[in-house]
Amino acid sequence: MIPPSEISLEAVGSVSEIPAADWDACANPASGPGGGSDSAVPAPLPDSSQSSKCRYNPFVSHAFFIALESSNSACSRTGWGPRHLIARQDGSIVGIVPCYLKSHSQGEYVFDHGWANAYESAGGRYYPKLLVSVPFTPATGPRLLIRPGNDEADVRAALAGGLVGLCDATRASSVHVTFARKDEWAFLAEKGFLRRTDQQFHWRNDGYSCFEDFLASLNSRHRKAIRRERRDALANGITIHVLTGGDLTEEIWDAFFQFYMETGTRKWGRPYLTRSFYSLIGQSMSRDIALIMARRDGRWIAGAINFIGSDTLFGRHWGAIEHHPFLHFEVCYYQAIDFAIQHRLRTVEAGAQGEHKIARGYLPQTTYSAHYIADPGLRRAVGDFLNRERHYVAEAARELTEAGPFRKTGDGVA
Repeated sequence: MIPPSEISLEAVGSVSEIPAADWDACANPASGPGGGSDSAVPAPLPDSSQSSKCRYNPFVSHAFFIALESSNSACSRTGWGPRHLIARQDGSIVGIVPCYLKSHSQGEYVFDHGWANAYESAGGRYYPKLLVSVPFTPATGPRLLIRPGNDEADVRAALAGGLVGLCDATRASSVHVTFARKDEWAFLAEKGFLRRTDQQFHWRNDGYSCFEDFLASLNSRHRKAIRRERRDALANGITIHVLTGGDLTEEIWDAFFQFYMETGTRKWGRPYLTRSFYSLIGQSMSRDIALIMARRDGRWIAGAINFIGSDTLFGRHWGAIEHHPFLHFEVCYYQAIDFAIQHRLRTVEAGAQGEHKIARGYLPQTTYSAHYIADPGLRRAVGDFLNRERHYVAEAARELTEAGPFRKTGDGVA
């Protein structure tokens, strides 16, 4: 038997150095863009047992990373220095890890500012650090991207070892793999990474035929509240429009970017994404996007951008230049549920944080990250903290789920 050839590793400074076909063969094998159905007839709900490796995730596509980097949203100047790790075997790319050398901890949604402050107060140097994730995108997806047809265990092991080696080579303090799949999280723990959990709030499609069908699954108080919120959100002559594909013109992106800047400046101080990012995804990913826009008196006043996977609608960010009661809930949450039901999507991921989403039918979902800390002292301290934090996250999720809006036995429908 001929032994497998050796796997070689290298890090490159731009996603443009990796051919799109190779990247996508690792990131989204056996699937393609436009994860949502284009058919007028809804397809059956995807099988929940379907391997996550076969599902299309728009955020790990080559097109999404190219847009982030080419638009100067994620680049060295903004503190996101690309260091994408590539595994090759017999000259072919068999694995990729999207990785950035960071000079800060902004735009990550998994917070380690306390670790950085403590380490630097003790005389250490926390930055630079390495981040394995999709910039500015708190959505779970594959992080160790492996082309099918190879020995996955060997490639995974090589990539994990390569991250530790890259940490040493760049003199980084640590490696942080955020919003990973659970199987990757468990695998990295076996390789010495610390385990962390957090939670988001996701909506699950239980085979609903329409929005009213979903409402029937809620208790009476929450059904009435949602109906009132949806009615009041449109009370001032506001209309809602779902735009995708050829609807996504430069005029539309101009309006949406204005919303993004207005809301992002108030929320974060400095929004992360540039105007050209939206033009680029509009050109290369239009079938992957559902842009939900609100209009009043002949002008666009608010909007939310969503990305369409094979079984998931990923809500990202929203913005508005006019503020109306409950419009945020309508545009971001209820319209996303409507879209998912119509297109037979199993899940809506509504982004980071927000316990207010529970009352709208979004329940806690555990998210996973793995952390390699080079300094033994800091590693012990962080490990102790994470052991306690995981128990807290699990208990909080249990309590929040029990307090959810869904009907209990004996609750009637009104």
